[in-house]
Amino acid sequence: MPLTVATWNINSVRLRIETVARFVEAHRPDVLCLQETKCMDGQFPLSDVKRMGYDHIAIHGQKGYHGVAVFSRHALKDVERRPFCDKQDARHIAVTLAEGPAAGTRIHNFYVPAGGDEPDPAINPKFAHKLGFLDEMENWDALKVGGGTKAILVGDLNIAPLEHDVWSSKQLAKVVSHTPVERRRLTEVAERGGWVDMMRSLTPEPEKLFTWWSYRSPDWAAANKGRRLDHVWLSPALAPAMKGFEILREARGWDRPSDHVPVIATLDF
Repeated sequence: MPLTVATWNINSVRLRIETVARFVEAHRPDVLCLQETKCMDGQFPLSDVKRMGYDHIAIHGQKGYHGVAVFSRHALKDVERRPFCDKQDARHIAVTLAEGPAAGTRIHNFYVPAGGDEPDPAINPKFAHKLGFLDEMENWDALKVGGGTKAILVGDLNIAPLEHDVWSSKQLAKVVSHTPVERRRLTEVAERGGWVDMMRSLTPEPEKLFTWWSYRSPDWAAANKGRRLDHVWLSPALAPAMKGFEILREARGWDRPSDHVPVIATLDF
């Protein structure tokens, strides 16, 4: 039986709840993980989400910033919200699927700090925070997924780690999200945890993959200066189940779009 898991940095769930509904109506993922919801838990549009067919909802919100959420058609259990870097930022939520074809699978939904504009931790606290966040991810035992562990990690990881995850690796080498230190650190997080990069396993380089296009571009589609900032990782035990993925590029051109687009991963159990 297939399981579809979508990840999307929505850039304000209340502002774009109709955009979420449009996506869900067309694609109906079993699980939808959102980042940058920018909404306190008490103000989350839960009734709208339930009208979309999601009876199982886990949220971790914050006023005006960050925020992550998981909507599921299958029951959830063991909800966890982990703080990082001694901050109370709402950047992580984890759930376990309690039923359905992937029952017992742990899903981690992350929103990694963007890191500001200057890629120097000595003068930019935001970049130092990003590197510290990655350090904690690498050293967290819950993200070690060897053996028979069934786990999925998704989210806006705010790093394009490979050469062809950006429109020009040479021109972006000193731009936050594609600097050598970020690329190395995210690779180390994945390797230390034992994760499989689903998107690149199915679509190897040199094919370019983008999930984000800047608002600053006057014609994002024609320029196509994108980056792959949104990711789907699988534990080795789930790697044989990966069937395919879709980057919904067209969503970047919808009314009042997020600068990220949804990624839909399909696993076949």
